[in-house]
Amino acid sequence: MALNSGQSPQQAPKSVLPQVKNVVAVGAGKGGVGKSTIALNLAIGLHRAGATVGLMDGDIYGPSMPTLLGIKGVAPQVNGNKILPHHVHGIHAITIGSLVEQDKPLIWRGPMAHGAFKQLLLDNTDWPALDYLIVDLPPGTGDVPLSLCQMLPLTGAVVVATPQQVALDDAVRAVKMFQQLGAPVLGIVENMRGEMFGSGGAETAARQLGLPFFGAVPMVSQLRISSDLGKPHANFEGDPVLRDALLTIVAALTAAVEERNLQASPTLTIS
Repeated sequence: MALNSGQSPQQAPKSVLPQVKNVVAVGAGKGGVGKSTIALNLAIGLHRAGATVGLMDGDIYGPSMPTLLGIKGVAPQVNGNKILPHHVHGIHAITIGSLVEQDKPLIWRGPMAHGAFKQLLLDNTDWPALDYLIVDLPPGTGDVPLSLCQMLPLTGAVVVATPQQVALDDAVRAVKMFQQLGAPVLGIVENMRGEMFGSGGAETAARQLGLPFFGAVPMVSQLRISSDLGKPHANFEGDPVLRDALLTIVAALTAAVEERNLQASPTLTIS
C-alpha cells in the first residue's frame, strides 16, 4: 500500500488510546543503526524525568527489546483477554518477543504483520494511563510504519541515523515517509558517533531538511554493556559522556513534544 502524491494522509481517530497523551514513533530508514536502543533509552530517560511511559516494541520481525529490557523468556501477565505490559525499569513495555518461541524467525507477509501489530498495540494490550508511548518501529518504509500512522494519532516521530552517508540517505527517505503520511518529524538523532563511523552527518541532514537535531550518542562501551545486560538505567548513571548525551536528547524530545502540542491546541479568540 502506498500514498500517491494526490492523496491526503489518513487521519487516525482521536478516540484511539485516549489514556495516552503522546505517541512518539522511533524509526530509521535501515536496520543496524541502533534504533531500538535509542527508543528504549528515550523511554527510560522520560521516566527518570518524572513521566509515566510505555514502550511498544513494534519491530515485529526482529524484536530486540527482550534482551535490552532483560526480560528474555519472561511471559507477560494476562488479565482476561488482555495482556498486561511488563512493568520493568519503571516503564510499561510490550514486545512480541515475549509471546513467541525464543529465537524463532517470524516469517510474515504484510497483512499478517499489520494484524499482529494492531492486536499487540491496540486490541489485546491493557495500556495504563501514559504521558508517553514510545513505539519502536521496524526499519525501513514498509507496511508497519504505514499502519501505525493510520491507526494512531501520532504526536510525531524521531528518526535515528548513523553518521555515514549511506545511512543518512536512508534516514532522509524515512523522514519523507513520515511527512508524506502526515506524521510530523520531531527531530533526528545521530547514533554511534565516533572514529569508526565519523560524526556530524545526521546534524547536517537535519539542517538540510529543516528539522531539529536532538543530539548524538557516542560509540562507548557502556552502552553496549548495559544493553547486553538489560540494564538501561546504567546508561544514565555511569559514563558521564553517555549520560549527558542521552539527557540532551531526552530534553530535546520533551521540548519538541511540548511545542507540537501547543501548535495543535485550539486557540480561543475573543473579540
